[in-house]
Amino acid sequence: MTAPTLGLVTIGQAPRTDLSDDLRAFLGGLRTVQHGALDEDDFTGAAAERTRAELAPADGEAPLVSRLRDGSSVVLGHEALAPRMRAAVARCERDGATATLLLCTGNFPPVPATRPLLHAEPLVQHGVRAMAGTDPVGIVCPLPAQRADVRRRWSRLLPGHVLAEAADPYAPDAAEQVAGAARRLTGAGARRLVLDCIGYTEAHRAAAACAVPVLLARALAVRLAAEAACASRPTAP
Repeated sequence: MTAPTLGLVTIGQAPRTDLSDDLRAFLGGLRTVQHGALDEDDFTGAAAERTRAELAPADGEAPLVSRLRDGSSVVLGHEALAPRMRAAVARCERDGATATLLLCTGNFPPVPATRPLLHAEPLVQHGVRAMAGTDPVGIVCPLPAQRADVRRRWSRLLPGHVLAEAADPYAPDAAEQVAGAARRLTGAGARRLVLDCIGYTEAHRAAAACAVPVLLARALAVRLAAEAACASRPTAP
């Protein structure tokens, strides 16, 4: 009988050491395997600028941002990521994943998989919808250029008013940025906050602490995906 294993696919590079402490709390000992869409891309020396240009968003694409192994961040486009995501999912399944989670709250086209494949965005969005009801919700996203797209996508799902502010989870002053975004959103009437990027940590949730509940995307997505990995465990004949 195969042990339940959750595959984790980041749109950046694995391992995501910034996830490690939170994962231990979320997973309760569940085995994981990690692969990144950019694991085989070269961000060193003279190749770095060329690689970043190849991965940049196409005209009209909403940008994505993720973390590299060295702790820096990179801005990405969905089109450039698509084939890399497919390869990373296949590597997770090769390594025994009974279910795989795409660690990004962006909106991706279908990715081929032979076992359950979960997208963080719907897990997070529908979890928030179940808890928020008609309350105004404030969304914190990484980049100012994402605000309009983020607000539009959340507004299609939530019945209440949606506001959005930016705070870069990979910046040296990330905690201060998150705290500032939380103040602006609650000042504008938000009754709940969502830190809507896998890059936001429990420390960022603490930085955003205010008089309203703060929901963390990585916590919602990983906890629900862990249930799927356990439920997908093959049974003995």
